Amino acid sequence: MAQPTFEWRPPERDWREQDLFDLPEDGSRYEIIDGSLHVTPPPGYGHQWLADEIRTAIRAAAPAGWMIIREAGLRTPAGNLIPDITALRPSAPPDGMWANPTDIALVVEIESPSSRRHDRFTKPALYAEAGIPFYWRVERGDFGPVVYRYELVKKVHYNLLGTVGPDDPVEVTEPWPMRLDPSAWPR
Repeated sequence: MAQPTFEWRPPERDWREQDLFDLPEDGSRYEIIDGSLHVTPPPGYGHQWLADEIRTAIRAAAPAGWMIIREAGLRTPAGNLIPDITALRPSAPPDGMWANPTDIALVVEIESPSSRRHDRFTKPALYAEAGIPFYWRVERGDFGPVVYRYELVKKVHYNLLGTVGPDDPVEVTEPWPMRLDPSAWPR
């Protein structure tokens, strides 16, 4: 028996959040940036495993009431994004689908070949424009993951706070005190 196919036509206007509800739930990540639809394939097992380990580390150190969520939707002035990991404030609605930037203290993006340019260039600018206080970008290298930690400056752009690699676990203070040890995470 043939699998049903999904057919859609792009709207005759800019994409909007409501349009996302009409797209298939096929594991792809659908995001809207400046009215354009951006589609990336589902992440591989290694990416997902690393995201789970980072999420676990952040959640273990999180103060009571904080929600550390995988692939939570985020509304930005330029559209709708889906970070790999999001730290939601205790005041955030517990059953939301699209978080407001004021409910978020940290977003984490784990690079994949299909997301590298967006994670390095496009998304940091959009997260800064939205006012997200902290942004971490994680590169998966041959020797293990490296975390690039950024802090929002003057509500305009991010400054690099530092990097944490598999050979140099450190104590960080953003968004709360915790120890990051990438050597404990999968490559």
